[in-house]
Amino acid sequence: MQIKLEAYINEYLALWDFYGIIQVIQQGKVLFENAYGYASIEFGIKNGLHSRFSTASLSKQFTAFAIMLLHEKGLLDIDQPAKRYLPADMNVDESVTVHHLLSHTSGLYNFYHFKDDFFGQYNRLEYSQQDFFKRYIDKKPAAPPGAVFDYNNSNYNLLAWIIEHVSGEKYADFIRNHIFLPLNMMNSDVDDGSKPIINRSSNYVKDYDVYIKSPYHNEKFSIGAGAIVSNCEDLYLWHACLRDRNMLSRKTYARFFNVNQNNYCYGLEHHHIYGTDRYSHGGDHLGVSAYMQSYFEEDICIIILSNNDAVNQYRLGNAISDILHGVDVEVHEKHQEFPMSETLLMEYCGTYLKDKIQVEFIHGKLYFTRFSGNLHIEIYPVGEGKFVRRYSDQTHPYSITQNENGEMTFFGYAKH
Repeated sequence: MQIKLEAYINEYLALWDFYGIIQVIQQGKVLFENAYGYASIEFGIKNGLHSRFSTASLSKQFTAFAIMLLHEKGLLDIDQPAKRYLPADMNVDESVTVHHLLSHTSGLYNFYHFKDDFFGQYNRLEYSQQDFFKRYIDKKPAAPPGAVFDYNNSNYNLLAWIIEHVSGEKYADFIRNHIFLPLNMMNSDVDDGSKPIINRSSNYVKDYDVYIKSPYHNEKFSIGAGAIVSNCEDLYLWHACLRDRNMLSRKTYARFFNVNQNNYCYGLEHHHIYGTDRYSHGGDHLGVSAYMQSYFEEDICIIILSNNDAVNQYRLGNAISDILHGVDVEVHEKHQEFPMSETLLMEYCGTYLKDKIQVEFIHGKLYFTRFSGNLHIEIYPVGEGKFVRRYSDQTHPYSITQNENGEMTFFGYAKH
C-alpha cells in the first residue's frame, strides 16, 4: 500500500508544480510525508516538514469547536437566536440561531460573488468590524433560516464575533488559550495580517508563466472563516483531539458531529464511505490549497497544505483515501488541448465584468485577467466554449458560451 501511495503521489506531482506538504498517518505510523517547493522564493528557502501554512476555510472547524466549548460551559445556547450573543449594533434577525450559522443554513446574504466589490477591493482596506457588518452582512436575507444550505463565510465571521462578545477575549486569544495551548499546538496561530509568524510559507500564484506573491488582502476580514496558520504536526494533534473526544461531553460531541444539510456538520463535512465515516474540510484562496481528512474509527489522517494553488487537493486527497482502502486509482492526465484558431480564440476576448472578469489574447495565448488587470491566468481550450487554467489541476472547465441573445457569457456575465 505504501508503494502504491508513493507511486501515485509522485506520478501526480510530476504533472503539477506543487509547493507544500503531504502527510498520511495511520494508527500513529507515517505512511507518507514529504515537503515540496519553496516557502520563500525571494530567499531561496524550501518548504520543510515543519513549515506553517495558511489553512483558509479549514479554519472553520476551530471556530465551530470554540462555539461548542462556550455552549458546554453554558455561556451560550446554540439553539437560541445569534443576536443574543452579538454586540447590540449587530442586528441579525431573531430567527437566525447559532446553529444556523454553524451549519451554513442561516439564509444570510452571501457576498462572495464577482459582482460584489469585496475581493480585490474592500478586503484590501483597513478593517472595521462595524463597517464590514453593515456593508456586507446586514443585508436582506437570501432565504429563510433553515431552508437551504449555502456555504457562506459571513456565518463564521459572525461566530467569531460571538466568541469575542460572550467570552470577553479576542478571537485569536480564545482559540489559543482554549484550543491550541491545551493541545500543545504550538505551531498554530491566527493571522491578523500584521504579526510575524515564524516558519510560515509565503503564498504564490502564477501571473502569465511566472510566480508572484499572491494579491494582497487584509486577513482580518477572514476572522472565524479562515486566517488560521498551522502545520502538519499540529493538525495531527487536532485529529487526535477529535478522535479521542476528551475536551467536551459526549452529548456536545454528538451535536458537533451531527450531520445537517448537504453533509455538513459544524465546520466539517461528513461522508459515509468505504463502510466508515470520513470527516473533512478544505480551504481555497489565492495561493492557498488546504485539505484534511480524518477517519476516526481507522485512525487515518490525511493532510495536504500548499502555498501555491497548482494541485487539486480534493482530487489528490480522495485518491490517497482510495489507495488506503484498497481501491485502484489512476492519475488523471492533464486536459487535452482542443485545437482552435487565433481568430476563434479572440472571439472569447472582452470585458465581462469591469475590473473583475476579462479575457485577453496576449502573444498568442488566452488569459483570464483579474484584479483590474494585475493578475493574468493563462487558460486554454479543451472543447468549444470550455477552458481550463494552464498551471492548475482544474476538474471542471470554465464555460464561455452564448446566451439566448447571442451574447458571449462568462460566469453568467455578458461581454460588453
